[in-house]
Amino acid sequence: MDIKAQSIYQELQGMAEQTKMGLGESGGIATNPSSQNFAELLSQAVGTVNDMQLESKDKAMAFEMGDKSLSLADVMVAKEKAGIAFEATVQVRNKVLDAYKQIMNMPV
Repeated sequence: MDIKAQSIYQELQGMAEQTKMGLGESGGIATNPSSQNFAELLSQAVGTVNDMQLESKDKAMAFEMGDKSLSLADVMVAKEKAGIAFEATVQVRNKVLDAYKQIMNMPV
């Protein structure tokens, strides 16, 4: 499965807009039905990154053991995909933590 940082970022922006609309309509804290979807999305993304890293590790090990069906290019592409996916996940985590810190620093 291919993870695209831009699509994840757009999804997060859409959820943020929905949250802003929910807060503005009721005048208080609204229950956001998309929060479960965000948790599921995040869980799936982390699972996908983990699967990509495991696949990369398996390909590298098979190549090292002499598997003739794999080329060095296949192994390197799998490794780079896993690395990019991991970096994107770390960036999303950092953005979520920044948003959390901003929310916690808001005056009550």
